[in-house]
Amino acid sequence: MIIQPTPELKKYTLPQLLRLRARHERERVALREKEFGIWNEVTYGEYFARVRHFAYGLLELGFQRGERLAILADNIPEWLYAELGTQAVGGISVGVYQSSLPPEIAYVLSYTGAAVVVAENQEQVDKLLEIRNEIPSVRKVIYEDPRGMRAYRGDPWLISFEEVLRLGEAAEQKQPGLLDELIDQGKPDDVCHLSLTSGTTGRPKAAMLMHKNLIHMGVSLQSIDPLKPTDDYLSFLPFAWIGEQMMSVGMALAGGFAVNFPESVDTAMADLKEIGPHVMFSPPRVWEGIQSNIWVRISETYAFNRWMYERMLAIGMKAADYRMSGKPMPLGLRIGYWLAEQLMFRPLRDQLGFLRLRRAYTGGAALGPDVFRFYHAIGVNLKQIYGQTEIIGIAFVHRDGDVRADTVGVPIPGGEVRISESGEILCKSDAVVAGYWERPEDTAKTFEEGWLHTGDAGYLTERGHLVVIDRVSDVMHTAGGEMFSPQFIENKLKFSPYIKEAVVFGDQKPFITAFINVDPQTVGKWAEDRGIAYTTYIDLSQKPEVAELIGKEVRSVNENLPEHLRIRRFVLLYKLLDADDDELTRTGKVRRKFIMQRYQPIVDALYGGVQTVRVETEFKYQDGSVQKVATEVRVLEAAARAEVAGGYVAR
Repeated sequence: MIIQPTPELKKYTLPQLLRLRARHERERVALREKEFGIWNEVTYGEYFARVRHFAYGLLELGFQRGERLAILADNIPEWLYAELGTQAVGGISVGVYQSSLPPEIAYVLSYTGAAVVVAENQEQVDKLLEIRNEIPSVRKVIYEDPRGMRAYRGDPWLISFEEVLRLGEAAEQKQPGLLDELIDQGKPDDVCHLSLTSGTTGRPKAAMLMHKNLIHMGVSLQSIDPLKPTDDYLSFLPFAWIGEQMMSVGMALAGGFAVNFPESVDTAMADLKEIGPHVMFSPPRVWEGIQSNIWVRISETYAFNRWMYERMLAIGMKAADYRMSGKPMPLGLRIGYWLAEQLMFRPLRDQLGFLRLRRAYTGGAALGPDVFRFYHAIGVNLKQIYGQTEIIGIAFVHRDGDVRADTVGVPIPGGEVRISESGEILCKSDAVVAGYWERPEDTAKTFEEGWLHTGDAGYLTERGHLVVIDRVSDVMHTAGGEMFSPQFIENKLKFSPYIKEAVVFGDQKPFITAFINVDPQTVGKWAEDRGIAYTTYIDLSQKPEVAELIGKEVRSVNENLPEHLRIRRFVLLYKLLDADDDELTRTGKVRRKFIMQRYQPIVDALYGGVQTVRVETEFKYQDGSVQKVATEVRVLEAAARAEVAGGYVAR
């Protein structure tokens, strides 16, 4: 018997649901992990056995119901064993981004009061040892990878994952029915996991996820976008992110499809080609990166191949408009698209690993209309979603045949939406979390009578689609009183293949300005094709030719904006904005206020009429080292060209 994703599943907890699948689908593949080039399979029976042994091992270590266990690791099966094993004994798991620096980790562990930490390898253990005195609540650190850990033997603070499993296996033999009793005590509305919010305006808060939240999401989304138990999903985005919790925990346990783990983050895209997933969920930067790679490869091929690609893509783009709207294609276009599908699109999807892809989602930020149409042109059923950590990732999604690049779709089944008088988006469903861990004031403010106050401004179209404008707190006004959304302008800039990131300013200012990060891949290839030599990102970003290229992109955006929203001046930032420098959140969102404070001299220069500004900055690396850099940044004018010795600069 194969368990179907029906509303009946919402009466279970996550460990209860895993136990149910292990009983009825014992030999079916639940997980795969690539190690040393080989895909190793884990059945539901083995999956639950390892969760069970880890849970018993925690009990042997003195772990108590209600305590917190934090996980600091890449995407590995052991994350799931630890998370579900913790929940099985009534504990609460906590996700920590594996890229976090020691001070960030110390904050999360202290804030949540974690008693135990699972750390993947020596690198993560070293971070914990560095902050050991700052995290007194942590009694034990469990490391998964023993390589490099020989020198740490004898420290009672540390224990291997394998040793915990051995302890658990021995404990189960002594008390075989104990864990089932503990699992049975669980309730669907128990808090089971703490997931960090993005922290764009301050330190992240921990959203309290309940079992029913994740299972509701898995059941509701699959009621409109059905997945098969034989389907595959590749888990490569951070488990600390709500999107991966939604897919690899909630969706996978509700739908029963297999979760696949790449050999490493670096090999994820290559491993994706081997797996050929049926479902994929990624933020825009992943989809944009894949398209950029295709663009680079096509630009390097023969002229005839480029000509064929452009002709067939034009046919695909026309077909995409019909496919996205659900309208039947004219006969001539159907024939043309069939030929393009056989000659180019199908082989291209095969090379990307998308040949079996039926469901694809993007969320977290806006995806450019041209990028959206591109994927539908080549036959990828990509949909925009909208949601937050506080509502388990997805509250709105496009339906098949009703995909619109300027909206995020309609509510998923069981969800309600309301737009407040101030224009704020309010949501309600069984996916809304219990609140924020130890933040009663924030909880009362954000969650009111079951409604999640998203903090985002938006409106509903006549067809019931949601259009998201920006964060309510980020909506700005020019000195002349005109209201504008910086995110709206930033997204339009980032639709350019040459622009990786943008930060817009202009609150209470006479005009709008911007910081721009060029995309090192596409702009680097553009420069090489024109014989423009460069060494570092700083060098590339400050080339006069690059300034002219980006100037054209900015002017193109300005042409489609009303006068008061047009960018007057901008700079090409000499470094990529980075989460390690606190400029981005761990989910890649811009920390606008922090950036403005950090680069205040450049902001002042944008409004001060100067042509150049000298800056000194520091680069922070994960090993704690700091590099100081001094450089001169040109302030560029978006309205017109001015060729001078210093390059393309403001008049």
